[in-house]
Amino acid sequence: MHQGPQNVAVILPAAGSGRRFGGEENKLFARLAGLPIWMHSANRLRAHHRVARIVMPVAAQDRPRFENEYGESVQKLKIEIVDGGAERTDSVLSGLCQIGDDASIELIAIHDAARPLIRSADLDAVFAKADQTGAAILATPVTATVKQSFDAGASCRTIDRSTLWLAQTPQVFRVPVLKSAYARHRGRAATDDAELVQRAGINVAMVSGSADNLKITHPNDLIVAEAIIKSQSEFQDA
Repeated sequence: MHQGPQNVAVILPAAGSGRRFGGEENKLFARLAGLPIWMHSANRLRAHHRVARIVMPVAAQDRPRFENEYGESVQKLKIEIVDGGAERTDSVLSGLCQIGDDASIELIAIHDAARPLIRSADLDAVFAKADQTGAAILATPVTATVKQSFDAGASCRTIDRSTLWLAQTPQVFRVPVLKSAYARHRGRAATDDAELVQRAGINVAMVSGSADNLKITHPNDLIVAEAIIKSQSEFQDA
């Protein structure tokens, strides 16, 4: 049974170069369980009953590939391709412009196209929290011992991990919240959209997400992601 209205637009930034991944092509075209990474992310988002629109900002050099080689999938998934920018914030702004003043959209979710393992239950939870608070992100508590060094590792001190979380995506905001944060943005570097929203004086709630909502950064991450996809499908089939 469907819960909640279909009122979420997703911005799926896909214009990054993925330099740490190596190789010449965009890492999002790398294959994971037979499909490019970005398609897994898009499939999972499109399958969620609250997602009305998916806007994907892409790099100019990648646009022909998305529109031709993957044109059929883009059409089937109803993905709106737009021009990405040099910085992630430029791409998100491009996505915001594409969404425009669509009155049916109440929440905007920004999700890394390189996080192909997002679970439906985590989408439910972060959307529900954003409904309540206006701004919510998925995150996982830090479980490892954390060290801090100010001298390139010659010495270190231990940080209290009980207050530390690792941010994930999606990061979800009511439309006016995100628009006002971007209206105030003056090009100052921000690590994520939550930081921009916090600068505008708005609290961002954290929702504990699954540890397997992995971001594909290095080629070895694909091996881990393959194993996670296999275990997820076995769990669903059980």
